[in-house]
Amino acid sequence: MTVNFLKNLLYKSGEVLKQDFGKTSIYETKHDQSNIVTETDFKSEKVIINLIEDIYPDHNILGEENGFVNKESQYTWVIDPLDGTSNYTAQIPWFGVLIALLIDQRPLLAGAYLPMSDELYYARKDGGAYKNDLPIHTGREVDLKNILCCYSLDFSEDLSKTEKEVQIIKRLVQNCRNMRSTNSLIDFCYTTEGKLGVAINQTMKIWDIAALHLIMKEAGVKVTDIYGNQIEYNLSNQSVNQNYSAIAANPVIHEKISILINN
Repeated sequence: MTVNFLKNLLYKSGEVLKQDFGKTSIYETKHDQSNIVTETDFKSEKVIINLIEDIYPDHNILGEENGFVNKESQYTWVIDPLDGTSNYTAQIPWFGVLIALLIDQRPLLAGAYLPMSDELYYARKDGGAYKNDLPIHTGREVDLKNILCCYSLDFSEDLSKTEKEVQIIKRLVQNCRNMRSTNSLIDFCYTTEGKLGVAINQTMKIWDIAALHLIMKEAGVKVTDIYGNQIEYNLSNQSVNQNYSAIAANPVIHEKISILINN
Protein backbone atom coordinates (compact mmCIF):
# COMPACT_ATOMS: atom_id res chain seq x y z
CA MET A 1 0.00 0.00 0.00
CA THR A 2 2.14 2.83 -1.29
CA VAL A 3 1.65 6.58 -1.12
CA ASN A 4 2.04 6.72 -4.90
CA PHE A 5 -0.92 4.38 -5.36
CA LEU A 6 -3.01 6.55 -3.04
CA LYS A 7 -2.00 9.66 -4.96
CA ASN A 8 -3.02 8.02 -8.22
CA LEU A 9 -6.46 7.25 -6.79
CA LEU A 10 -6.89 10.86 -5.70
CA TYR A 11 -5.67 12.38 -8.96
CA LYS A 12 -7.78 10.08 -11.14
CA SER A 13 -10.97 10.78 -9.20
CA GLY A 14 -10.11 14.46 -9.04
CA GLU A 15 -9.93 14.56 -12.83
CA VAL A 16 -13.52 13.29 -12.97
CA LEU A 17 -14.62 16.09 -10.66
CA LYS A 18 -12.81 18.75 -12.69
CA GLN A 19 -14.21 17.50 -15.99
CA ASP A 20 -17.79 17.61 -14.72
CA PHE A 21 -17.49 20.84 -12.71
CA GLY A 22 -20.01 23.39 -13.93
CA LYS A 23 -21.87 20.73 -15.90
CA THR A 24 -23.57 18.91 -13.02
CA SER A 25 -26.78 20.55 -11.84
CA ILE A 26 -29.07 17.53 -11.50
CA TYR A 27 -29.00 15.87 -8.10
CA GLU A 28 -31.06 13.67 -5.81
CA THR A 29 -31.71 14.23 -2.12
CA LYS A 30 -30.62 11.39 0.14
CA HIS A 31 -31.86 11.11 3.74
CA ASP A 32 -32.38 14.87 4.32
CA GLN A 33 -32.18 18.22 2.54
CA SER A 34 -28.51 18.76 3.47
CA ASN A 35 -27.39 15.54 1.77
CA ILE A 36 -27.52 15.28 -2.00
CA VAL A 37 -25.87 13.08 -4.61
CA THR A 38 -25.04 13.59 -8.28
CA GLU A 39 -23.99 11.37 -11.14
CA THR A 40 -20.45 12.68 -10.64
CA ASP A 41 -20.32 11.26 -7.10
CA PHE A 42 -20.93 7.80 -8.55
CA LYS A 43 -18.50 8.29 -11.46
CA SER A 44 -15.71 9.37 -9.14
CA GLU A 45 -16.32 6.49 -6.74
CA LYS A 46 -16.36 3.96 -9.58
CA VAL A 47 -12.95 5.13 -10.78
CA ILE A 48 -11.50 4.68 -7.28
CA ILE A 49 -13.11 1.28 -6.68
CA ASN A 50 -12.01 -0.11 -10.05
CA LEU A 51 -8.39 0.89 -9.43
CA ILE A 52 -8.39 -0.62 -5.93
CA GLU A 53 -9.98 -3.87 -7.08
CA ASP A 54 -7.39 -4.24 -9.85
CA ILE A 55 -4.50 -4.12 -7.37
CA TYR A 56 -6.06 -5.22 -4.07
CA PRO A 57 -9.01 -7.45 -4.97
CA ASP A 58 -9.20 -8.97 -1.49
CA HIS A 59 -9.54 -5.67 0.39
CA ASN A 60 -12.81 -4.42 1.86
CA ILE A 61 -14.26 -1.22 0.39
CA LEU A 62 -16.58 1.24 2.11
CA GLY A 63 -17.77 3.94 -0.26
CA GLU A 64 -20.26 6.67 0.49
CA GLU A 65 -22.34 5.86 -2.58
CA ASN A 66 -21.88 2.09 -2.99
CA GLY A 67 -21.88 1.01 0.65
CA PHE A 68 -19.75 -1.59 2.40
CA VAL A 69 -18.26 -4.52 0.50
CA ASN A 70 -16.95 -6.77 3.26
CA LYS A 71 -14.45 -9.40 2.10
CA GLU A 72 -13.33 -10.19 5.66
CA SER A 73 -9.98 -8.50 5.09
CA GLN A 74 -8.07 -6.64 7.79
CA TYR A 75 -7.73 -3.82 5.25
CA THR A 76 -10.60 -1.48 4.37
CA TRP A 77 -10.60 1.44 1.95
CA VAL A 78 -12.96 4.23 3.05
CA ILE A 79 -13.97 6.55 0.21
CA ASP A 80 -15.72 9.89 -0.13
CA PRO A 81 -15.62 10.47 -3.90
CA LEU A 82 -16.98 14.01 -3.72
CA ASP A 83 -16.90 15.75 -0.38
CA GLY A 84 -18.80 19.03 -0.69
CA THR A 85 -21.46 17.98 -3.18
CA SER A 86 -23.72 20.94 -2.37
CA ASN A 87 -20.84 23.32 -3.12
CA TYR A 88 -20.09 21.38 -6.29
CA THR A 89 -23.62 21.64 -7.69
CA ALA A 90 -23.65 25.36 -6.86
CA GLN A 91 -20.40 25.71 -8.89
CA ILE A 92 -18.43 26.78 -5.81
CA PRO A 93 -14.93 25.21 -5.86
CA TRP A 94 -15.03 24.01 -2.25
CA PHE A 95 -14.91 20.26 -2.70
CA GLY A 96 -12.54 17.33 -3.02
CA VAL A 97 -11.84 13.64 -2.61
CA LEU A 98 -11.13 11.74 0.60
CA ILE A 99 -9.61 8.26 0.80
CA ALA A 100 -8.39 6.36 3.85
CA LEU A 101 -6.96 2.87 4.22
CA LEU A 102 -7.77 1.29 7.57
CA ILE A 103 -6.14 -1.74 9.10
CA ASP A 104 -8.29 -3.41 11.72
CA GLN A 105 -10.44 -0.24 11.95
CA ARG A 106 -7.46 2.10 12.49
CA PRO A 107 -6.35 4.60 9.80
CA LEU A 108 -3.04 3.55 8.25
CA LEU A 109 -2.84 5.70 5.11
CA ALA A 110 -4.90 8.74 4.15
CA GLY A 111 -5.23 11.34 1.44
CA ALA A 112 -7.31 14.42 0.61
CA TYR A 113 -7.30 16.13 -2.76
CA LEU A 114 -8.62 19.57 -3.72
CA PRO A 115 -8.68 19.28 -7.53
CA MET A 116 -9.48 22.90 -8.40
CA SER A 117 -6.40 24.20 -6.57
CA ASP A 118 -4.36 21.00 -7.17
CA GLU A 119 -3.56 20.59 -3.47
CA LEU A 120 -2.95 17.04 -2.30
CA TYR A 121 -2.60 16.19 1.39
CA TYR A 122 -1.52 12.79 2.62
CA ALA A 123 -0.20 10.96 5.64
CA ARG A 124 0.92 7.54 6.73
CA LYS A 125 0.62 6.48 10.36
CA ASP A 126 3.73 7.65 12.25
CA GLY A 127 5.12 9.09 9.02
CA GLY A 128 4.13 12.75 9.19
CA ALA A 129 1.72 14.80 7.09
CA TYR A 130 2.42 16.33 3.68
CA LYS A 131 0.91 18.77 1.22
CA ASN A 132 2.15 18.41 -2.36
CA ASP A 133 5.06 16.38 -0.94
CA LEU A 134 6.19 19.08 1.51
CA PRO A 135 5.88 18.46 5.28
CA ILE A 136 3.11 20.39 7.01
CA HIS A 137 2.42 21.18 10.66
CA THR A 138 -0.49 22.81 12.37
CA GLY A 139 -0.41 26.38 13.66
CA ARG A 140 1.01 27.43 17.03
CA GLU A 141 -1.40 30.25 17.89
CA VAL A 142 -2.76 29.89 21.42
CA ASP A 143 -5.09 32.91 21.73
CA LEU A 144 -8.69 32.37 20.61
CA LYS A 145 -8.97 36.04 19.64
CA ASN A 146 -6.31 35.52 16.99
CA ILE A 147 -7.87 32.55 15.17
CA LEU A 148 -10.46 31.98 12.49
CA CYS A 149 -12.95 29.44 13.77
CA CYS A 150 -14.75 27.07 11.44
CA TYR A 151 -18.09 25.47 12.34
CA SER A 152 -20.17 23.43 9.90
CA LEU A 153 -23.90 23.25 10.54
CA ASP A 154 -26.30 20.95 8.69
CA PHE A 155 -30.06 20.47 8.74
CA SER A 156 -31.41 18.31 11.54
CA GLU A 157 -34.92 17.08 12.24
CA ASP A 158 -34.03 17.46 15.91
CA LEU A 159 -34.66 21.15 16.52
CA SER A 160 -33.08 20.99 19.98
CA LYS A 161 -29.80 19.81 18.40
CA THR A 162 -29.81 22.79 16.05
CA GLU A 163 -30.56 25.16 18.91
CA LYS A 164 -27.64 23.75 20.93
CA GLU A 165 -25.31 24.17 17.97
CA VAL A 166 -26.44 27.75 17.45
CA GLN A 167 -25.57 28.45 21.08
CA ILE A 168 -22.11 26.97 20.52
CA ILE A 169 -21.63 29.19 17.47
CA LYS A 170 -22.67 32.20 19.56
CA ARG A 171 -19.94 31.43 22.12
CA LEU A 172 -17.36 30.96 19.39
CA VAL A 173 -18.26 34.25 17.71
CA GLN A 174 -17.85 36.03 21.04
CA ASN A 175 -14.40 34.56 21.67
CA CYS A 176 -12.71 34.04 18.28
CA ARG A 177 -11.63 36.56 15.66
CA ASN A 178 -14.10 35.51 12.95
CA MET A 179 -16.17 32.56 11.77
CA ARG A 180 -15.63 30.69 8.49
CA SER A 181 -17.07 27.56 6.89
CA THR A 182 -17.00 25.76 3.56
CA ASN A 183 -18.77 22.75 5.12
CA SER A 184 -16.32 20.47 3.36
CA LEU A 185 -12.93 18.82 3.73
CA ILE A 186 -11.31 22.22 3.11
CA ASP A 187 -12.13 23.31 6.66
CA PHE A 188 -10.07 20.49 8.12
CA CYS A 189 -7.30 20.73 5.51
CA TYR A 190 -6.80 24.40 6.32
CA THR A 191 -6.82 23.64 10.04
CA THR A 192 -4.09 21.08 9.41
CA GLU A 193 -1.91 23.87 8.01
CA GLY A 194 -2.87 26.39 10.67
CA LYS A 195 -4.73 28.69 8.29
CA LEU A 196 -7.84 28.07 10.36
CA GLY A 197 -7.47 27.81 14.13
CA VAL A 198 -10.15 25.19 14.70
CA ALA A 199 -12.63 23.14 12.69
CA ILE A 200 -15.76 21.72 14.27
CA ASN A 201 -18.41 19.48 12.75
CA GLN A 202 -21.05 17.43 14.54
CA THR A 203 -22.61 15.73 11.51
CA MET A 204 -20.18 13.43 9.73
CA LYS A 205 -19.97 9.86 8.51
CA ILE A 206 -16.87 7.71 8.57
CA TRP A 207 -15.90 8.70 5.01
CA ASP A 208 -16.02 12.37 6.00
CA ILE A 209 -13.56 12.10 8.88
CA ALA A 210 -11.34 8.97 8.68
CA ALA A 211 -8.81 10.29 6.15
CA LEU A 212 -8.72 13.80 7.60
CA HIS A 213 -8.28 12.41 11.11
CA LEU A 214 -4.98 10.73 10.26
CA ILE A 215 -3.66 13.66 8.19
CA MET A 216 -4.42 16.11 10.99
CA LYS A 217 -3.02 13.89 13.72
CA GLU A 218 0.24 13.45 11.82
CA ALA A 219 0.48 17.25 11.46
CA GLY A 220 0.14 17.78 15.21
CA VAL A 221 -3.56 18.56 15.33
CA LYS A 222 -5.52 17.23 18.29
CA VAL A 223 -8.70 15.55 17.07
CA THR A 224 -11.49 14.36 19.37
CA ASP A 225 -15.25 14.11 19.30
CA ILE A 226 -17.28 17.07 20.53
CA TYR A 227 -16.97 15.86 24.14
CA GLY A 228 -13.20 15.45 24.03
CA ASN A 229 -13.23 11.67 23.60
CA GLN A 230 -11.01 9.74 21.23
CA ILE A 231 -12.69 8.93 17.92
CA GLU A 232 -13.07 5.20 17.30
CA TYR A 233 -14.22 3.80 13.96
CA ASN A 234 -16.77 1.08 13.51
CA LEU A 235 -16.63 -1.02 10.37
CA SER A 236 -19.78 -3.02 9.86
CA ASN A 237 -22.81 -3.11 7.62
CA GLN A 238 -24.36 -0.57 9.98
CA SER A 239 -21.36 1.79 10.06
CA VAL A 240 -22.78 3.97 7.30
CA ASN A 241 -25.45 5.11 9.74
CA GLN A 242 -23.10 6.07 12.58
CA ASN A 243 -22.65 9.77 13.21
CA TYR A 244 -19.26 11.24 14.12
CA SER A 245 -18.42 14.63 15.57
CA ALA A 246 -15.03 16.31 15.67
CA ILE A 247 -13.11 19.20 17.17
CA ALA A 248 -9.74 19.71 15.46
CA ALA A 249 -7.13 22.24 16.58
CA ASN A 250 -3.64 22.47 17.99
CA PRO A 251 -3.61 21.09 21.57
CA VAL A 252 -3.79 24.47 23.33
CA ILE A 253 -6.62 25.83 21.21
CA HIS A 254 -8.38 22.47 21.39
CA GLU A 255 -8.49 22.61 25.18
CA LYS A 256 -9.83 26.17 25.18
CA ILE A 257 -12.51 25.39 22.60
CA SER A 258 -13.56 22.24 24.46
CA ILE A 259 -14.04 24.23 27.67
CA LEU A 260 -15.95 26.89 25.77
CA ILE A 261 -18.28 24.32 24.20
CA ASN A 262 -18.84 21.91 27.05
CA ASN A 263 -18.96 24.16 30.14
